[in-house]
Amino acid sequence: MCLGMKRGGVLTLAPDTLMFERDLVKEQDVMREAAFSLMKFSPMVALCDEETIVVDVTASLRLFGGIVKLCQQMRDIVDAIGLSARVSTSPTGQGAWLLAKSAGRAHIRRRVLKMASLERKLGALPFQSVQEVRAFADWFSGLGCKTLNDIRRLPRAGLKKRCGVALLDSLDRAYGIAPELYEWLAVPPAFSARIELPDRIENAEAMLFSARRLIVQMCGWLSTQQLALTHATLTLEHERGRSAIDPTIIQIALAEPTWHEQHLVRLFKERLGRTELVAAVIAMRLSAAKIQAAEPPTETLFPEPGGSPEDHNRLLELLVARLGAENVLRAAPSSDHRPECANRWISVTDTSLPAKPEGMPSDLPRPAWLLEKPLQLMMKNHRPFYGSPLKTVSPAERIEAGWFDNNLTSRDYFVAQANDQSCYWIYRERPGSAEADDPRWFLHGLFG
Repeated sequence: MCLGMKRGGVLTLAPDTLMFERDLVKEQDVMREAAFSLMKFSPMVALCDEETIVVDVTASLRLFGGIVKLCQQMRDIVDAIGLSARVSTSPTGQGAWLLAKSAGRAHIRRRVLKMASLERKLGALPFQSVQEVRAFADWFSGLGCKTLNDIRRLPRAGLKKRCGVALLDSLDRAYGIAPELYEWLAVPPAFSARIELPDRIENAEAMLFSARRLIVQMCGWLSTQQLALTHATLTLEHERGRSAIDPTIIQIALAEPTWHEQHLVRLFKERLGRTELVAAVIAMRLSAAKIQAAEPPTETLFPEPGGSPEDHNRLLELLVARLGAENVLRAAPSSDHRPECANRWISVTDTSLPAKPEGMPSDLPRPAWLLEKPLQLMMKNHRPFYGSPLKTVSPAERIEAGWFDNNLTSRDYFVAQANDQSCYWIYRERPGSAEADDPRWFLHGLFG
């Protein structure tokens, strides 16, 4: 089988062949999708004829680790969208275009960095590679021409008179003789992209591939705008018409602004894994709800042993996406000297309360774990007992509070040590009068 055959001839040779109607509109949409995704590597991206995308990466080679790594990253981006591509490089965009179209030939190198090498590689290409030459293919074949070198040996004046200026201009642009003028894609001021799913999807996790297609587009938009994402909205569209169902909206808030694809894909994977769909999804839309200027990455000579603050924030984001914001808490103690009243925990996504209110003591010992309800200790030989006799190793810290809410508390707190060297936070109730019973001891916290 070959290009141009009729449907009947194809089915005669291969009856099991699957036929699909070509949708030019969808082809253009997916090409624009790929072009916006490739803006991660350069803001100068142009859509050309014959399903070709030209990217000027002159200023990006060092940033992305050289031409080999850059080409591999571009191929990964295209694979994430669900396309296959032949990637080539050359000093000219037209030259890279021709090399990519002929990359299936074993003797053609796809990566050329010097103009002299480009001239040799282009000269060996069949002349049908150039779009403007094909209209005169029979005439050139009659002259015995097979390659671009054969055409370039012909007199320019005769070629111009016979074939017009467009053919010579195309060759001159490919060989770097004439300047190239591309219509670079304009970047929209806000990002919002939508794709229709190939089928009705009833499992949220199965939508990760389509969600990644949207993510790589957004990362390309963020990179070319030098922005970082702080809040994204993923909208899952359900049935339309009479049985229309309101879309499912997933809000994704980030503790640390980011524009990195891998981190966003992990977040979306966790959130989609926790999402229960009310109906099948037929389309999805991703919007960058909140953005801010991206800060350039900084490197330190000696990395922090526990990771950087950015690493800590990324971990919290993953935990929130996996467990839910209501299950990932941070301490936000209230201004109360009573430990059980001061002990307050809120979601890590809640920034309305400070981590430590003013006036809280910072030099007093506090346990890592506070019991929800103090545990009364038994006494042995006039000493509190918890698995073994406890010995106080700190002076008393007196806490008297609660008179303002009719819940008066009067205690003396100590750090106590057991025989196995484990430490506990215990307190002794202060009796209200000298005739009162012996004071009681309670366990209130454990030190790590």
